[in-house]
Amino acid sequence: MTGAWPAAAATVVWGGLLIGIALGALAQSTRFCTMGAIADWVAFGGTGRLLMWGLALAVAACGSLALVALGWLDGARTLPWSARFLWLSYLVGGGVFGCGMVLASGCPQRNLVRLGGGNLKALVTLLVAAVASEMTLRGIIAVGRVAWLDRWGVDLGHAQDLGSILGGWTGAPAAALRWALLALALALLALALWRRRADLDAAHWIGGIGIGLLVPVAWYVTGHLGYLAEDPNTLEPAWLGTYSHRPEALSFAAPLAYSLDLLTLWSDRDNRVTFGVTVVLGVLLGSAAAALWRREFRVESFRDAADVGRHLVGGALMGAGGVTAMGCSIGQGLSGVAMLSAGSCLALAGIAGGAWAMLRWEQRRLEIS
Repeated sequence: MTGAWPAAAATVVWGGLLIGIALGALAQSTRFCTMGAIADWVAFGGTGRLLMWGLALAVAACGSLALVALGWLDGARTLPWSARFLWLSYLVGGGVFGCGMVLASGCPQRNLVRLGGGNLKALVTLLVAAVASEMTLRGIIAVGRVAWLDRWGVDLGHAQDLGSILGGWTGAPAAALRWALLALALALLALALWRRRADLDAAHWIGGIGIGLLVPVAWYVTGHLGYLAEDPNTLEPAWLGTYSHRPEALSFAAPLAYSLDLLTLWSDRDNRVTFGVTVVLGVLLGSAAAALWRREFRVESFRDAADVGRHLVGGALMGAGGVTAMGCSIGQGLSGVAMLSAGSCLALAGIAGGAWAMLRWEQRRLEIS
């Protein structure tokens, strides 16, 4: 049993790097971007990237719920199914993150891809987001987050996935309700894909299916390959190689803070390379390789002082908002919603609402000027 601990942890950590490389390469090649999808729709009614994002979510949901059904993922141990329902934190944090995402020209995942392509603005944005994430996790912002937002949370007494919530109201089996909800969502997505099929090209299909598959792969690596029925140190079940010591999928808000910890406190023995950190590194490497292969690597910097300020504020809002909402546009919007988490749905609504409001505000500002 003692030999299984480092082997399982190493599998999770190296698996995170490979998943990150694949995500970075796919996102760079297909222009997968949550903020870009919303901006396309707000600006000119474009639906290509929005449908690609929906396709990724559908594939992620099918794979994630299949893992739960097969017993390869204990959904109750994941953050999206936490019994603590922090409804106000999800909404407020999501809204703040959405505003910052627009100011920063993309979410943390997109900024990692942009940095891999040579964008120095993304480097500054990510550093600021990492500091803000750290402050919101354990620093001065954490005090206000816990006292003013998290205190309104509700203990459900069961998992916060939509199946469990509806099952508590109706008495129907939670698993059956999850698949019924997913079937309804898939039918609606299929209708949208058919009606707007002219807006889709090969890149949209490749990006949606490929990135969607990476979510259940991440759950499988951390929730099954990294699982030990009995940790030799505690004699309790354990999930190795993750910072939270539970199954994790793709997310970038808190992992930016963990990455900053490693960069600044590398000699501290309490700091370890974990799954989220290697995913961050992998996205950077994968996007850089794709940009070089496609001859799209370009060194870019800020236009002026206003551009600097915009990205500084955007990075700070993303870091603080992402941690407050318990995840970013990928962590909650893709990984969490794929698990049919009610909290993730609220966070995604906040992110979309914040992004929409900021995009509309910028449109009106440009019209006036």
